[in-house]
Amino acid sequence: MFKNGLQIGLMLFGMFFGAGNLIFPPSLGFQAASQFTPAILGFLLSGIGMPVIALIIGTFNPGGFRAEMSRKISPLFSLLLLALIYLSIGPLMAIPRTAATSFSIGVLPISGDGVLPLAIFTLFYFAFAWWLAITPSKLLPRLGKVLTPLFALLIVVLMLAGLLTYTDPALITPLGKYASSAFGNGFIEGYNTMDTLASFAFCILALNEMRRISFASTRAYYVSVWMAGLAVAVLMGSLYLGLALLGNHFPIPPQVYGDAHINLGAYVLSQTSLALFGNVGMWFLAIMVTLTCFTTTVGLIAAVSAFFYEEFPILSYKKYATIISIVSFLLANLGLNQIIKVSLPVLLFVYPIAITVVMMTILNKFVRLSRLGMRLTVALAALVSALDILHQFTGLEWAGSIITSLPLAESSLAWLLPVLIGLVLSLVLPGRISGETALVLEQPRKN
Repeated sequence: MFKNGLQIGLMLFGMFFGAGNLIFPPSLGFQAASQFTPAILGFLLSGIGMPVIALIIGTFNPGGFRAEMSRKISPLFSLLLLALIYLSIGPLMAIPRTAATSFSIGVLPISGDGVLPLAIFTLFYFAFAWWLAITPSKLLPRLGKVLTPLFALLIVVLMLAGLLTYTDPALITPLGKYASSAFGNGFIEGYNTMDTLASFAFCILALNEMRRISFASTRAYYVSVWMAGLAVAVLMGSLYLGLALLGNHFPIPPQVYGDAHINLGAYVLSQTSLALFGNVGMWFLAIMVTLTCFTTTVGLIAAVSAFFYEEFPILSYKKYATIISIVSFLLANLGLNQIIKVSLPVLLFVYPIAITVVMMTILNKFVRLSRLGMRLTVALAALVSALDILHQFTGLEWAGSIITSLPLAESSLAWLLPVLIGLVLSLVLPGRISGETALVLEQPRKN
Protein backbone atom coordinates (compact mmCIF):
# COMPACT_ATOMS: atom_id res chain seq x y z
CA MET A 1 0.00 0.00 0.00
CA PHE A 2 2.95 2.34 0.63
CA LYS A 3 4.33 1.62 -2.84
CA ASN A 4 0.95 2.19 -4.50
CA GLY A 5 0.50 5.50 -2.70
CA LEU A 6 3.99 6.72 -3.60
CA GLN A 7 3.58 5.83 -7.27
CA ILE A 8 0.22 7.59 -7.50
CA GLY A 9 1.67 10.56 -5.60
CA LEU A 10 4.55 10.83 -8.07
CA MET A 11 2.11 10.84 -10.98
CA LEU A 12 -0.07 13.51 -9.33
CA PHE A 13 2.96 15.64 -8.47
CA GLY A 14 3.92 15.68 -12.15
CA MET A 15 0.43 16.86 -13.04
CA PHE A 16 0.30 19.54 -10.35
CA PHE A 17 3.73 21.03 -10.98
CA GLY A 18 3.41 23.30 -14.00
CA ALA A 19 4.82 26.57 -15.28
CA GLY A 20 3.36 28.73 -12.51
CA ASN A 21 4.78 26.42 -9.85
CA LEU A 22 8.16 26.75 -11.53
CA ILE A 23 8.12 30.54 -11.79
CA PHE A 24 6.41 31.78 -8.60
CA PRO A 25 8.98 30.56 -6.01
CA PRO A 26 12.10 32.23 -7.51
CA SER A 27 10.22 35.52 -7.75
CA LEU A 28 9.08 35.20 -4.13
CA GLY A 29 12.56 34.26 -2.94
CA PHE A 30 14.17 37.31 -4.54
CA GLN A 31 11.58 39.84 -3.39
CA ALA A 32 11.38 38.46 0.16
CA ALA A 33 15.16 38.97 0.67
CA SER A 34 15.90 38.85 4.44
CA GLN A 35 12.26 37.94 5.14
CA PHE A 36 12.65 34.73 3.18
CA THR A 37 11.67 32.33 5.99
CA PRO A 38 8.22 33.76 6.85
CA ALA A 39 7.48 34.36 3.17
CA ILE A 40 8.21 30.79 2.08
CA LEU A 41 6.34 29.39 5.10
CA GLY A 42 3.25 31.33 4.08
CA PHE A 43 3.63 30.17 0.49
CA LEU A 44 4.02 26.51 1.47
CA LEU A 45 1.04 26.67 3.81
CA SER A 46 -1.41 27.85 1.16
CA GLY A 47 0.34 26.60 -1.99
CA ILE A 48 0.67 23.03 -0.72
CA GLY A 49 -1.54 22.70 2.34
CA MET A 50 -4.92 23.47 0.78
CA PRO A 51 -4.39 21.61 -2.54
CA VAL A 52 -3.06 18.46 -0.86
CA ILE A 53 -5.80 18.45 1.77
CA ALA A 54 -8.37 18.92 -0.98
CA LEU A 55 -6.82 16.05 -2.92
CA ILE A 56 -6.89 13.73 0.10
CA ILE A 57 -10.44 14.68 1.15
CA GLY A 58 -11.74 14.28 -2.40
CA THR A 59 -10.07 10.89 -2.83
CA PHE A 60 -11.34 9.59 0.52
CA ASN A 61 -14.85 9.64 -0.95
CA PRO A 62 -15.11 7.04 -3.76
CA GLY A 63 -17.42 9.48 -5.56
CA GLY A 64 -14.99 12.39 -5.22
CA PHE A 65 -16.15 15.97 -4.75
CA ARG A 66 -19.09 15.24 -7.06
CA ALA A 67 -20.62 12.99 -4.39
CA GLU A 68 -19.63 15.30 -1.52
CA MET A 69 -21.32 18.35 -3.04
CA SER A 70 -24.36 16.43 -4.32
CA ARG A 71 -25.14 15.16 -0.83
CA LYS A 72 -24.41 18.35 1.10
CA ILE A 73 -25.59 21.04 -1.31
CA SER A 74 -27.32 19.73 -4.44
CA PRO A 75 -26.59 17.47 -7.46
CA LEU A 76 -27.22 20.32 -9.92
CA PHE A 77 -24.85 22.65 -8.07
CA SER A 78 -22.22 19.90 -8.00
CA LEU A 79 -22.47 19.29 -11.73
CA LEU A 80 -22.43 22.98 -12.69
CA LEU A 81 -19.52 23.92 -10.43
CA LEU A 82 -17.38 21.00 -11.54
CA ALA A 83 -18.18 21.65 -15.20
CA LEU A 84 -17.05 25.27 -14.79
CA ILE A 85 -13.90 24.17 -12.97
CA TYR A 86 -12.97 21.57 -15.58
CA LEU A 87 -13.62 23.94 -18.48
CA SER A 88 -11.76 26.89 -16.95
CA ILE A 89 -8.66 24.94 -15.89
CA GLY A 90 -8.95 22.80 -19.01
CA PRO A 91 -9.37 23.70 -22.68
CA LEU A 92 -10.59 27.26 -22.14
CA MET A 93 -7.54 28.48 -20.25
CA ALA A 94 -4.99 26.34 -18.44
CA ILE A 95 -4.27 23.70 -21.09
CA PRO A 96 -3.57 26.09 -24.00
CA ARG A 97 -1.66 28.37 -21.62
CA THR A 98 0.73 25.58 -20.63
CA ALA A 99 1.69 25.13 -24.28
CA ALA A 100 2.00 28.89 -24.86
CA THR A 101 4.11 29.26 -21.70
CA SER A 102 6.39 26.38 -22.72
CA PHE A 103 6.98 28.07 -26.04
CA SER A 104 7.50 31.61 -24.74
CA ILE A 105 9.92 30.69 -21.92
CA GLY A 106 11.68 27.62 -23.26
CA VAL A 107 11.43 27.42 -27.05
CA LEU A 108 11.13 31.00 -28.29
CA PRO A 109 14.74 31.96 -27.36
CA ILE A 110 15.92 29.14 -29.65
CA SER A 111 13.37 29.22 -32.48
CA GLY A 112 12.59 32.90 -32.53
CA ASP A 113 9.14 34.46 -32.37
CA GLY A 114 6.52 33.99 -35.05
CA VAL A 115 3.30 32.24 -36.01
CA LEU A 116 5.00 29.30 -37.73
CA PRO A 117 7.39 28.27 -34.89
CA LEU A 118 4.50 28.42 -32.38
CA ALA A 119 2.22 26.39 -34.67
CA ILE A 120 4.84 23.69 -35.28
CA PHE A 121 5.73 23.43 -31.59
CA THR A 122 2.13 23.28 -30.36
CA LEU A 123 1.18 20.76 -33.06
CA PHE A 124 3.76 18.26 -31.84
CA TYR A 125 3.12 19.23 -28.20
CA PHE A 126 -0.60 18.47 -28.32
CA ALA A 127 -0.25 15.47 -30.60
CA PHE A 128 2.05 13.78 -28.09
CA ALA A 129 -0.11 14.92 -25.15
CA TRP A 130 -3.20 13.46 -26.86
CA TRP A 131 -1.39 10.15 -27.47
CA LEU A 132 -0.54 9.85 -23.79
CA ALA A 133 -3.94 11.03 -22.53
CA ILE A 134 -6.08 8.62 -24.60
CA THR A 135 -4.72 5.68 -22.57
CA PRO A 136 -5.34 6.79 -18.97
CA SER A 137 -4.43 3.37 -17.60
CA LYS A 138 -0.85 4.05 -18.75
CA LEU A 139 -0.52 7.48 -17.14
CA LEU A 140 1.01 6.01 -13.99
CA PRO A 141 3.93 4.23 -15.71
CA ARG A 142 4.50 6.93 -18.33
CA LEU A 143 4.11 10.07 -16.24
CA GLY A 144 4.82 8.79 -12.77
CA LYS A 145 7.82 6.65 -13.64
CA VAL A 146 9.37 8.41 -16.66
CA LEU A 147 8.47 12.03 -17.41
CA THR A 148 7.97 13.32 -13.86
CA PRO A 149 11.33 12.04 -12.51
CA LEU A 150 13.01 13.44 -15.62
CA PHE A 151 11.77 17.02 -15.26
CA ALA A 152 12.24 16.90 -11.47
CA LEU A 153 15.87 15.81 -11.98
CA LEU A 154 16.48 18.73 -14.36
CA ILE A 155 15.03 21.20 -11.85
CA VAL A 156 17.16 19.73 -9.04
CA VAL A 157 20.31 19.98 -11.20
CA LEU A 158 19.59 23.65 -11.90
CA MET A 159 18.80 24.39 -8.24
CA LEU A 160 21.90 22.70 -6.85
CA ALA A 161 24.24 24.16 -9.46
CA GLY A 162 22.77 27.61 -8.88
CA LEU A 163 22.95 27.45 -5.09
CA LEU A 164 26.57 26.24 -5.21
CA THR A 165 27.43 29.15 -7.50
CA TYR A 166 25.42 31.91 -5.84
CA THR A 167 26.00 31.49 -2.11
CA ASP A 168 24.98 34.89 -0.71
CA PRO A 169 21.53 36.48 -0.61
CA ALA A 170 21.05 38.97 -3.45
CA LEU A 171 19.10 41.56 -1.44
CA ILE A 172 18.94 42.50 2.21
CA THR A 173 15.84 44.71 2.17
CA PRO A 174 12.57 43.05 1.07
CA LEU A 175 10.68 44.55 -1.86
CA GLY A 176 7.08 45.72 -1.99
CA LYS A 177 4.57 44.05 0.33
CA TYR A 178 7.18 41.59 1.59
CA ALA A 179 8.68 44.43 3.64
CA SER A 180 5.52 44.86 5.71
CA SER A 181 3.96 41.38 5.71
CA ALA A 182 6.22 38.64 4.38
CA PHE A 183 4.19 35.72 5.72
CA GLY A 184 0.87 37.18 4.59
CA ASN A 185 2.13 38.03 1.12
CA GLY A 186 3.71 34.60 0.76
CA PHE A 187 0.39 33.06 1.79
CA ILE A 188 -1.43 35.10 -0.88
CA GLU A 189 1.11 34.04 -3.52
CA GLY A 190 0.51 30.39 -2.66
CA TYR A 191 -3.26 30.97 -2.76
CA ASN A 192 -2.89 32.55 -6.20
CA THR A 193 -1.37 29.39 -7.68
CA MET A 194 -5.00 28.15 -7.77
CA ASP A 195 -3.79 24.58 -7.33
CA THR A 196 -6.85 23.82 -5.20
CA LEU A 197 -8.88 23.81 -8.43
CA ALA A 198 -6.38 21.34 -9.88
CA SER A 199 -7.10 19.10 -6.88
CA PHE A 200 -10.75 18.92 -7.94
CA ALA A 201 -9.63 17.88 -11.42
CA PHE A 202 -6.94 15.40 -10.43
CA CYS A 203 -9.09 13.66 -7.80
CA ILE A 204 -10.84 11.86 -10.64
CA LEU A 205 -7.52 10.46 -11.90
CA ALA A 206 -6.42 9.47 -8.41
CA LEU A 207 -9.73 7.66 -7.88
CA ASN A 208 -9.40 5.86 -11.23
CA GLU A 209 -5.91 4.67 -10.31
CA MET A 210 -7.20 3.52 -6.91
CA ARG A 211 -9.91 1.48 -8.64
CA ARG A 212 -7.26 -0.38 -10.62
CA ILE A 213 -5.63 -1.58 -7.41
CA SER A 214 -6.94 -4.46 -5.34
CA PHE A 215 -6.98 -3.31 -1.69
CA ALA A 216 -7.24 -5.89 1.07
CA SER A 217 -8.97 -3.50 3.46
CA THR A 218 -10.31 0.01 3.86
CA ARG A 219 -7.24 0.78 5.99
CA ALA A 220 -4.97 -0.10 3.07
CA TYR A 221 -6.97 2.23 0.83
CA TYR A 222 -6.80 5.14 3.27
CA VAL A 223 -3.08 4.64 3.90
CA SER A 224 -2.44 4.71 0.14
CA VAL A 225 -4.39 7.97 -0.16
CA TRP A 226 -2.38 9.52 2.67
CA MET A 227 0.88 8.32 1.13
CA ALA A 228 -0.06 9.81 -2.24
CA GLY A 229 -0.87 13.15 -0.61
CA LEU A 230 2.32 13.07 1.45
CA ALA A 231 4.40 12.33 -1.66
CA VAL A 232 2.85 15.29 -3.47
CA ALA A 233 3.46 17.59 -0.49
CA VAL A 234 7.09 16.55 0.04
CA LEU A 235 8.04 16.71 -3.63
CA MET A 236 6.34 20.05 -4.27
CA GLY A 237 7.68 21.48 -1.02
CA SER A 238 11.25 20.44 -1.81
CA LEU A 239 11.19 22.03 -5.25
CA TYR A 240 9.41 25.14 -3.99
CA LEU A 241 12.03 25.61 -1.29
CA GLY A 242 14.98 25.02 -3.63
CA LEU A 243 13.63 27.33 -6.34
CA ALA A 244 12.82 30.05 -3.81
CA LEU A 245 16.36 29.82 -2.38
CA LEU A 246 17.75 30.10 -5.90
CA GLY A 247 15.72 33.27 -6.43
CA ASN A 248 16.83 34.56 -3.05
CA HIS A 249 20.52 34.19 -4.00
CA PHE A 250 20.51 35.05 -7.71
CA PRO A 251 21.72 38.63 -8.40
CA ILE A 252 19.16 40.57 -10.44
CA PRO A 253 20.15 44.07 -11.63
CA PRO A 254 18.00 46.94 -10.26
CA GLN A 255 16.87 47.93 -13.76
CA VAL A 256 15.41 44.43 -14.17
CA TYR A 257 13.55 44.05 -10.88
CA GLY A 258 12.43 47.65 -11.23
CA ASP A 259 10.67 46.81 -14.51
CA ALA A 260 7.10 45.67 -13.83
CA HIS A 261 6.89 44.02 -17.27
CA ILE A 262 9.64 41.48 -16.53
CA ASN A 263 8.68 38.20 -14.88
CA LEU A 264 11.32 37.78 -12.19
CA GLY A 265 10.80 34.03 -11.86
CA ALA A 266 11.30 33.40 -15.57
CA TYR A 267 14.29 35.76 -15.54
CA VAL A 268 15.99 33.84 -12.71
CA LEU A 269 15.48 30.48 -14.45
CA SER A 270 16.64 31.65 -17.88
CA GLN A 271 19.63 33.64 -16.67
CA THR A 272 20.74 30.91 -14.26
CA SER A 273 20.62 28.34 -17.07
CA LEU A 274 22.56 30.62 -19.40
CA ALA A 275 25.15 31.59 -16.79
CA LEU A 276 25.80 28.03 -15.62
CA PHE A 277 25.63 26.09 -18.88
CA GLY A 278 26.36 28.69 -21.59
CA ASN A 279 24.60 28.21 -24.92
CA VAL A 280 23.61 24.70 -23.87
CA GLY A 281 21.63 26.40 -21.10
CA MET A 282 18.97 27.50 -23.60
CA TRP A 283 18.32 23.89 -24.58
CA PHE A 284 18.43 22.84 -20.93
CA LEU A 285 15.79 25.45 -20.07
CA ALA A 286 13.65 24.53 -23.08
CA ILE A 287 13.56 20.84 -22.15
CA MET A 288 12.99 21.51 -18.43
CA VAL A 289 10.14 23.99 -18.92
CA THR A 290 8.48 21.99 -21.70
CA LEU A 291 8.50 18.74 -19.72
CA THR A 292 7.23 20.52 -16.61
CA CYS A 293 4.29 22.03 -18.51
CA PHE A 294 3.72 18.92 -20.60
CA THR A 295 2.96 16.59 -17.68
CA THR A 296 0.37 19.09 -16.44
CA THR A 297 -1.16 19.25 -19.93
CA VAL A 298 -1.50 15.47 -20.16
CA GLY A 299 -3.02 15.28 -16.69
CA LEU A 300 -5.55 18.01 -17.42
CA ILE A 301 -6.60 16.52 -20.77
CA ALA A 302 -7.11 13.14 -19.08
CA ALA A 303 -8.96 14.62 -16.09
CA VAL A 304 -11.32 16.81 -18.13
CA SER A 305 -12.03 13.97 -20.57
CA ALA A 306 -12.74 11.54 -17.74
CA PHE A 307 -15.14 13.97 -16.07
CA PHE A 308 -17.19 14.71 -19.19
CA TYR A 309 -17.19 11.05 -20.21
CA GLU A 310 -18.56 10.03 -16.80
CA GLU A 311 -21.15 12.80 -16.68
CA PHE A 312 -22.11 12.95 -20.37
CA PRO A 313 -21.28 9.57 -21.99
CA ILE A 314 -22.71 10.60 -25.37
CA LEU A 315 -19.11 10.58 -26.61
CA SER A 316 -16.30 8.18 -25.82
CA TYR A 317 -13.42 9.15 -23.54
CA LYS A 318 -11.09 9.15 -26.55
CA LYS A 319 -13.34 11.54 -28.49
CA TYR A 320 -13.49 13.93 -25.55
CA ALA A 321 -9.69 13.84 -25.31
CA THR A 322 -9.44 14.52 -29.05
CA ILE A 323 -11.82 17.48 -28.94
CA ILE A 324 -10.08 18.98 -25.90
CA SER A 325 -6.66 18.59 -27.53
CA ILE A 326 -7.80 20.21 -30.79
CA VAL A 327 -9.54 23.11 -29.03
CA SER A 328 -6.49 23.69 -26.83
CA PHE A 329 -4.20 23.62 -29.86
CA LEU A 330 -6.32 26.20 -31.67
CA LEU A 331 -6.59 28.50 -28.67
CA ALA A 332 -2.86 28.31 -28.03
CA ASN A 333 -2.37 29.67 -31.57
CA LEU A 334 -5.48 31.75 -32.25
CA GLY A 335 -6.26 34.32 -29.61
CA LEU A 336 -5.31 32.77 -26.28
CA ASN A 337 -5.15 36.21 -24.65
CA GLN A 338 -8.75 36.95 -25.58
CA ILE A 339 -9.89 33.57 -24.30
CA ILE A 340 -8.10 34.21 -21.00
CA LYS A 341 -9.89 37.55 -20.69
CA VAL A 342 -13.22 35.77 -21.09
CA SER A 343 -12.48 32.72 -18.93
CA LEU A 344 -10.57 34.52 -16.15
CA PRO A 345 -13.74 35.93 -14.52
CA VAL A 346 -15.20 32.41 -14.45
CA LEU A 347 -12.01 31.08 -12.89
CA LEU A 348 -11.95 33.82 -10.26
CA PHE A 349 -15.64 33.21 -9.55
CA VAL A 350 -15.38 29.47 -8.93
CA TYR A 351 -12.10 29.53 -6.97
CA PRO A 352 -13.48 30.91 -3.66
CA ILE A 353 -16.48 28.60 -3.98
CA ALA A 354 -14.19 25.59 -4.46
CA ILE A 355 -12.12 26.51 -1.40
CA THR A 356 -15.33 27.00 0.57
CA VAL A 357 -16.43 23.46 -0.38
CA VAL A 358 -13.07 22.11 0.80
CA MET A 359 -13.31 23.99 4.10
CA MET A 360 -16.86 22.72 4.70
CA THR A 361 -15.92 19.16 3.82
CA ILE A 362 -12.98 19.17 6.22
CA LEU A 363 -15.02 20.66 9.07
CA ASN A 364 -17.87 18.25 8.38
CA LYS A 365 -15.51 15.30 8.90
CA PHE A 366 -15.23 16.32 12.56
CA VAL A 367 -18.63 17.83 13.39
CA ARG A 368 -22.13 17.64 11.97
CA LEU A 369 -23.06 20.61 9.80
CA SER A 370 -26.46 21.87 8.75
CA ARG A 371 -27.27 21.26 5.09
CA LEU A 372 -29.10 24.59 5.05
CA GLY A 373 -26.06 26.26 6.61
CA MET A 374 -23.71 24.74 4.04
CA ARG A 375 -25.94 25.93 1.21
CA LEU A 376 -25.98 29.39 2.76
CA THR A 377 -22.19 29.36 3.08
CA VAL A 378 -21.74 28.49 -0.58
CA ALA A 379 -24.28 31.16 -1.54
CA LEU A 380 -22.32 33.78 0.44
CA ALA A 381 -19.08 32.76 -1.27
CA ALA A 382 -20.77 32.94 -4.68
CA LEU A 383 -22.34 36.34 -3.92
CA VAL A 384 -19.08 37.94 -2.80
CA SER A 385 -17.22 36.40 -5.74
CA ALA A 386 -19.84 37.74 -8.17
CA LEU A 387 -19.60 41.24 -6.65
CA ASP A 388 -15.82 41.11 -6.85
CA ILE A 389 -15.98 40.10 -10.53
CA LEU A 390 -18.42 42.93 -11.26
CA HIS A 391 -16.09 45.37 -9.50
CA GLN A 392 -12.93 44.17 -11.28
CA PHE A 393 -14.25 43.70 -14.79
CA THR A 394 -17.11 46.20 -15.12
CA GLY A 395 -16.08 48.90 -12.69
CA LEU A 396 -19.45 49.08 -10.92
CA GLU A 397 -18.93 51.45 -7.99
CA TRP A 398 -21.61 49.99 -5.73
CA ALA A 399 -20.11 46.51 -6.07
CA GLY A 400 -16.67 47.93 -5.39
CA SER A 401 -17.83 49.75 -2.26
CA ILE A 402 -19.24 46.51 -0.83
CA ILE A 403 -16.10 44.53 -1.61
CA THR A 404 -13.66 47.12 -0.29
CA SER A 405 -15.60 47.32 2.98
CA LEU A 406 -14.87 43.65 3.69
CA PRO A 407 -11.70 42.57 5.53
CA LEU A 408 -8.79 41.25 3.39
CA ALA A 409 -10.33 42.64 0.20
CA GLU A 410 -6.94 44.02 -0.85
CA SER A 411 -5.58 40.46 -0.76
CA SER A 412 -8.43 38.99 -2.89
CA LEU A 413 -9.87 37.32 0.22
CA ALA A 414 -13.02 39.40 0.65
CA TRP A 415 -15.04 36.19 0.60
CA LEU A 416 -13.35 34.76 3.70
CA LEU A 417 -15.29 36.54 6.48
CA PRO A 418 -18.75 35.83 4.97
CA VAL A 419 -17.77 32.19 4.52
CA LEU A 420 -16.59 31.93 8.13
CA ILE A 421 -19.91 33.40 9.26
CA GLY A 422 -21.71 30.81 7.13
CA LEU A 423 -19.65 28.00 8.67
CA VAL A 424 -20.56 29.19 12.17
CA LEU A 425 -24.24 29.20 11.19
CA SER A 426 -23.80 25.67 9.82
CA LEU A 427 -22.83 24.57 13.32
CA VAL A 428 -26.07 25.82 14.92
CA LEU A 429 -28.80 25.66 12.26
CA PRO A 430 -31.08 22.57 12.24
CA GLY A 431 -30.76 19.64 9.86
CA ARG A 432 -27.13 18.80 10.60
CA ILE A 433 -25.63 15.82 8.79
CA SER A 434 -22.51 13.72 9.24
CA GLY A 435 -19.56 14.05 6.89
CA GLU A 436 -18.54 10.43 7.15
CA THR A 437 -18.58 8.42 3.93
CA ALA A 438 -18.80 4.65 3.76
CA LEU A 439 -15.97 3.28 1.65
CA VAL A 440 -16.94 0.40 -0.63
CA LEU A 441 -13.90 -1.22 -2.16
CA GLU A 442 -14.30 -2.07 -5.83
CA GLN A 443 -12.78 -4.78 -7.89
CA PRO A 444 -9.82 -3.57 -9.94
CA ARG A 445 -10.75 -2.50 -13.46
CA LYS A 446 -9.51 -4.48 -16.39
CA ASN A 447 -7.80 -2.34 -19.01
